[in-house]
Amino acid sequence: MTNSDTTVAIIGTGTIGGTLAAEFAAGDQDFLLAGRDTEAARKIAADLGGHAEAVSVDEAVERADVLVVAVWLDDFEQFIAQYGGRLGGKVIVDPTNPVGPDGQGGYRKVIDEQESSGQILAGLLPAGTRLVKAFGTLSAPSLSAAARREPDRAVLFYAADDDSAGDLVADLIRAAGFDPVLVGGLDQSIRLEMFGDLHEYGALGRVVTESEALKAL
Repeated sequence: MTNSDTTVAIIGTGTIGGTLAAEFAAGDQDFLLAGRDTEAARKIAADLGGHAEAVSVDEAVERADVLVVAVWLDDFEQFIAQYGGRLGGKVIVDPTNPVGPDGQGGYRKVIDEQESSGQILAGLLPAGTRLVKAFGTLSAPSLSAAARREPDRAVLFYAADDDSAGDLVADLIRAAGFDPVLVGGLDQSIRLEMFGDLHEYGALGRVVTESEALKAL
């Protein structure tokens, strides 16, 4: 769990946001939950044993020190455009995968092959805001199935330019039921996004333990 003085929020009530909410609650991590669909946020929060408080996105931005923005890339960009002036000093967690349907039942990148959404978003945030890439390397079903696996704990990779921000997110990864493994700075974000070598749907191909993760690095 993060320090009790640190307020955490999840923005987004879709498959990743909803799954992370359940895993945070299972790890006794208290948090705010917000989304475009306020009724969905209230319903999810009500099922989580008092660990989640459903609030508006505006209130989440106001109160939270750490914001996990679990939305699609274009929605994330709109979020920054709307709230960027209020994000200074906060830690923003980016689980985005910059993909869309390929028309054949799969996915394709929606940005240049050599670009990462992590670096794009970091460039849009105001000075003093610290972005950490995390929680996007596994699909929602894998996140749910692999959390708190024993004895071979599963890993979630993360990337951060700021050590203290990275440490906060590592605590959240532990609360979600995984071992955190730092890949490096945000220039490594592309490795954590879909088709990257450390993504479940990239060269790695599966959920891994810490010893397997360290070999992959």
